[in-house]
Formats: sequence, structure tokens, C-alpha cells
Amino acid sequence: MIGPSPDVLRIGNASGFYGDRFDAWREMLDGGELDVLTGDYLAELTMLILGRDRQRDPELGYARTFLRQLEPCLGTALDRRVRIVTNAGGLNPAGLAAALRTLADRLGLPVRIGYVDGDAPHRPGALTANAYLGAFGIAACLSAGADVVVTGRVTDASLAVGPGIAHFGWTRADLDPLAGATVAGHLLECGAQVSGGNFSFFTELPDGGRRPGFPVAELHPDGSAVLTKHPGTGGAVTRETVTAQLLYEIAGPDYLGPDVVTRLDTVTLADAGPDRVRVSGARGTPPPPTLKVGVTRLGGFRNSMTFVLCGLDVEAKAALVRSQLTDAIGADGLEFTLARTDHPDAADTETASALLHVHLSDGDPKRAGRAFSAAAVELALASYPGCTLTTPPGDASPYGLFAVEEVAQERVRQVAVLPSGERVEIAPPTLTASYPGRPTAEGGAATGNRPTAEGGATRRAPLGALVGARSGDKGGDANLGVWARSTDGYRWLRGWLTVDRLRTLLPEAATLPVRRYELPNLRAVNFVLPGLLGAAGAAGSTRFDPQAKALGELLRARLVELPTELLTAPEGGTMPQHGRRSWS
Repeated sequence: MIGPSPDVLRIGNASGFYGDRFDAWREMLDGGELDVLTGDYLAELTMLILGRDRQRDPELGYARTFLRQLEPCLGTALDRRVRIVTNAGGLNPAGLAAALRTLADRLGLPVRIGYVDGDAPHRPGALTANAYLGAFGIAACLSAGADVVVTGRVTDASLAVGPGIAHFGWTRADLDPLAGATVAGHLLECGAQVSGGNFSFFTELPDGGRRPGFPVAELHPDGSAVLTKHPGTGGAVTRETVTAQLLYEIAGPDYLGPDVVTRLDTVTLADAGPDRVRVSGARGTPPPPTLKVGVTRLGGFRNSMTFVLCGLDVEAKAALVRSQLTDAIGADGLEFTLARTDHPDAADTETASALLHVHLSDGDPKRAGRAFSAAAVELALASYPGCTLTTPPGDASPYGLFAVEEVAQERVRQVAVLPSGERVEIAPPTLTASYPGRPTAEGGAATGNRPTAEGGATRRAPLGALVGARSGDKGGDANLGVWARSTDGYRWLRGWLTVDRLRTLLPEAATLPVRRYELPNLRAVNFVLPGLLGAAGAAGSTRFDPQAKALGELLRARLVELPTELLTAPEGGTMPQHGRRSWS
């Protein structure tokens, strides 16, 4: 065991990305009881950043911020016997482990450090290539007594699954507990998002969403968990905040991982007290025979300039800039996006103005740099009336391309380096299964549409009056999860929000092969929008919202005909301790 109780393991999270709240490690260690504290630092874009760091200095490639965050509270973690598990090792877990030893020596702290290696298959020409490893390497380090475990690219959920394996003694055959722990890990991985951060109904939170606390999962031997947070911290943990995070960056009901495939349509949520939600019922099936590999490459150089188009003839002004810049530097790599942020009969310049965003991507840093930005500035006295730009000329920046590949599990040599220095190879799973994809719950094609719910009085209102949403990115694809706030609301949502209707509400998805999945236990439907972010993903996207984080809020803001009875029906009362809405 790695905690004092055989029946529960308390796992907290203090980081959801590289750049998250700096003081969260201290807040979590001081705020309440924990057995394990995790930190997630890696995202697709982060690997590109770390790859460039490593190009400049081969000793780097890890999240350096983690060292500064841990320095003032490593002693506290050791005193309270809280194990630390983090993927801050990035591209160089051995390097971060060595840096941690140096830090501990300087602080005079006896710390046992383990790390997990072996996630970097060779890909010619790639800046980075990393397989998404599972949790058994983490478990091996913890079982060998590690106070701190550093990993490279493991799945985000593995940071919580690994401690569960070490504490409860699960094996690869314990698929249901592994699935349950995966759900808990998925809920923890994005930090405060599960406790009120980025929540559609943030105005209902007790503190208005000002400073949500970071989450804690009380994990049990069967893989079930209670999601909560430390007493006195902001935000809230409710079935809706948990639902929102469950829907984040998923695809279909089968949530593929290196150790288990988790059936998200089997997960149930139940209130377990103020700021406590029980998450149970997760069923697991054997993992796929392959691992996901994230590959980043340098795509070239990019620069952007934005023209302010005020008043009349906005389209004509934009057309003039297009022709002038094309004449000046050539059409190759130029991209123009006109944002009609202007309002008719506006009383001030800002509300009367549209924005013309101009991007240039090129393999030549000089053409994408000053040659482009200077050409834009040179139009200041020789273009449309009122010509102005939002930024001065600048140099180009390198941009990356992200792609997803696969590798057979048996071809990846995962190694746990124990605190003693012993290297233990982690065998891949012997039982695997292929997952070609799953249709919707009714047996129709995942891209198919359900009949639209008809009848009854309606009122034109924002869709968000009845539903919440959360969206995000996976490579070049976007994920958009939508949940209803009541049983009747889900009955309507399930029949009304079809693929065709989504395409109508989000015109940029009109030509995409949208996939739709239903999650009845969560009162939710989830959409995958392949290719919305471009082939290169967020690292190379020039979209206004390159990671699709605001896509859900865009959908909620659309005006549609909503059933009057749902708009006026009670949603199940309130929770007096916070004065917030609960589920009916």
C-alpha cells in the first residue's frame, strides 16, 4: 500500500497543463489530507515547446516550472508522506529526475525518486515522437518506495491509475477497477476544470467561478471514486461539473487506453454530499494491440498582422488589402480571415470596426518575417480610408505540425527506473482487442440522425438556456460534448440535436464527416468533428479558436426554438449549501 487505509486512496491534482496555477502544489499539500498528488503538464502543443527547448539544450526537454513549484513544498510532501506523480519529465524524464535529486540535495532532503522511460520510438525527421504509455511503470516505482515518480508521455489518466495499481494490487486482469481508475484520472487530469473551472453555468457557482479549488479523488478498491475538493476552496464539485469534464476531449463511448478500454456509457454519477460526487459503474475491456504515438514536426515559419476596418465598405476595404498584400509578397502561404465584429450605426470606433486577420506561413523565415509584416505596415498611408493595424511589424515564429500514428504495444520497451537505480522492464498486456468503432446506442450509424422531437409550444432563445457544453481538441479534430440539465431536457436534446442540425448551427462543420454518440447515463450527446482544426492540429492552426475551446459556448449561444415547457419547468430545486441548481 502507498496510503494508510486499505479501502481508500486519496489522489489530488495540482496541474492541468504547463502554465497552470503556480501555487497549486502548495495549496493542495496544505489544504487537506492526501496520499498522492499528481501534476499533468503535457499536451500536444507542449511537446512541440519541449522539443524546441531540447534543440537548444539537450539537457532540457522537461517542464522546468515544476522544479520551482516543488522547491518550497517538497519537504511538506515528505513530512506528510504524500507521494508525487507527474509527467513533467516530458521528453527527458531522466533529466528531470536528476534535477530533482540536485534540488533535494540542496534542500537537505532525503528523497527517493523513480522515473518511467521508453516512450520515444524513432521517427525520422520528427522533432518529437512519443508513445502514450500506461500506468504499470508508475506503479512499479511507487511499489519500490519512490516518493516522487517522474514520467514522460504517459496517458493523462495513468497518473492516477498507477497509484491505484500500487495501492490496491490490481493486475492487468482487473479491467473494471482499471477502467474506474481511468475515469477518476480523466476527471483529475485537467485540474480545476472538474471543480467549476470553464463551467457553462459558472454564474451559479458559490464564488461565481473566481478561484476554483483543485480536485481530489477518493479511489476505492473496485475502481469507483468520490470526486471532491479540499474544504474552503472555491468553485464546486457537482454532477454537472463532473459531467462537463467527463465529456472533455473524448470520442465515442469506448475510451481507448494502453491498459484498458473504458466504457464511458457505463459510468454513473450520484450526489454523495456537499462538493462530493460518487463516480461508479465503469466497465473495462481489454486494451487495443497498439499505442497512440504523438509526432511533432517543424512546419515552417508564420506571422500575422491584423487590419482594423472601420465604418462603411468593409468588404471592399478587405478586398483592397488582399490585392495589395498579394501584389507585394505573392499569394503563396497567405491566408485572410475577415471577422465581422462591426455593428451598424455604432457610436464608437471599436464597435464600428471589423478585423481582417492576415496570416503568412512559409519555409523562409525572412519572407514570413519582416518582408511580410513590413509590407503590411507600408499600406498605412496607401490603402483604405481609416487604415490602421493592431500591432507593429515583427519577425516570424516557427510553428509545428502534429500527427497521430500507432505502434504495436510489444514494440515499445517501457522501463521503470526504481529509486535504487534498478531498471525494470514493464511487459505489455497479453490480452488485447481491436476496436473498429461503435455505432450509437440505438444501433444506427454513429454519423446517423435521430428523428427530431416535434410538437408543443416553443420560444426562441439561446440553446444554452437548456444545455451545457464543453469542447476541445485532439490533433486536427474537435470534440463537442453537450449535456441536458434534466431528464426531460435530455429526452428532447437526444431527439433534437442531430448531426444535420449541428451542421446548421455550426456552418464551419457543414462539410465535415461529423460523428455523434449518446451517453444516456450522463444525459449527454458527444460529437467528433474530424478535421475542423486542420491537418496540423492546434500547433499549426490559424483558426481564431485553434483548440476549439470556445466551440461549445458558440453552440450554446445560437438562437433556436426551445420547448416552452422545458424553459419554465423546475430543474429539480437547489442545493441550499451553495444555492446552486441540482439535477432533477
